Amino acid sequence: MSSVIKKIEKHSPLLHKAKVGDKLVSINGREIADVLDYKFFSYDTRLEVALENESGQKRTVKVKKPAGGDLGLEFETYLMDRAHACRNRCVFCFVDQLPRGMRKTLYFKDDDARLSFLTGNYITLTNLSEREIERIIDLRISPINVSVHATEPQLREKLLGNPEGARGYELIKRLAAGGITMNCQIVCCPGLNDGEALSRSMEELAALYPQVYSVSIVPVGLTKFRENLFPLRPFLREEAIETVGRINSFGEKCLDKHGSRIFFPSDELYFKAELPLPEDEYYEDYTQLENGVGLLRLLEVEFNASLENESLKCDNIPFTIATGVSAAPFLSKLLVTAKEKYDNINGRVFAIINDFFGHTIDVAGLVTGGDLISQLRGSYLGERLLIPQCMLRDGDGVFLDDVTIEEIEKELNIKVIPVGQDGSDLLHAMTGNFSGRDLTYPKA
Repeated sequence: MSSVIKKIEKHSPLLHKAKVGDKLVSINGREIADVLDYKFFSYDTRLEVALENESGQKRTVKVKKPAGGDLGLEFETYLMDRAHACRNRCVFCFVDQLPRGMRKTLYFKDDDARLSFLTGNYITLTNLSEREIERIIDLRISPINVSVHATEPQLREKLLGNPEGARGYELIKRLAAGGITMNCQIVCCPGLNDGEALSRSMEELAALYPQVYSVSIVPVGLTKFRENLFPLRPFLREEAIETVGRINSFGEKCLDKHGSRIFFPSDELYFKAELPLPEDEYYEDYTQLENGVGLLRLLEVEFNASLENESLKCDNIPFTIATGVSAAPFLSKLLVTAKEKYDNINGRVFAIINDFFGHTIDVAGLVTGGDLISQLRGSYLGERLLIPQCMLRDGDGVFLDDVTIEEIEKELNIKVIPVGQDGSDLLHAMTGNFSGRDLTYPKA
């Protein structure tokens, strides 16, 4: 744990009362163990802040600030603690399927309730102490994102590779009874937690609505690096069709009873079933976008709205869009739609086959820089290459294989433009209207 102050912002009400190097001990008598304690207990307008200097001397200072105003302190780490590592051995864990030699941060598995609340990470609940469970309920730390996978105790234990996994549904019920809202996910594995097992999970989770507010069902992702791991296989088309039908049939019942479908198959599951994506209204408030639920439908809705409402000049400069195999047909459709209004748009869509992780991986977010270079080298690409921002590590221009955008630009002799998951941004990138829009990348 590190509650030692490393920086005091100029706007901080503690600017002249605390010093860098002081330890934040408590606020209004409540011990500060981590960032959640810090944020929740510093909300009020009048605070008594207990500090301890580097010599171990303690003092208490009083401050006034607006309700909810930030105290303006920075600590050694964002969490004021180490992230809680995952204790599970999930049979479908993607990290276990990574090849050797990648950067160390990719191999760290977090299972931290604080990150679930603050940044949207998913947790399995197996890592929670009794104190943490009580704190989530007492402080109304909500919503949180929960990886469920199955509600039947023995099946969930098997899926997570952890005896604590069997308690999952009981903990979910306890959190629901405490008023905590949860958005959940199920990673669906053929022959394990699909079929009747999936139906049971949906029925038991739906019983907790609206505390269990939404549930995404995503197909298991399998790389070619699965030596000595649990035997799994990808969905066959017929199995994907059955699973989508099962989810939507139950979702219709939930819609009639609760006013919400609650359960949503991911875009990837629709692609594996070779079924068209549902229309905009199906996705309600698009709660599960981060799990790839409705991502492309919303992209199309935003894209078409921009086409209808904006009058842009197309620069007629040739370009290429590179994306994953699954999304390529959808983006090709958007390009055709754009040409109906801007007949001088000069672009093409290139589907990148995932040689790095294996051909069963077809989503854009796992395309590597090396595959981009090897598959696009020698092709006519025009003057700019558009790629989805999700291909890059958050905050910089680096792909999963540590290839940088600068390296791709040098190898392919083209300007690379990462585009966020926004239909308007995509249209602007196609037509060359970059002015005033954040369509470029930070330098690595």
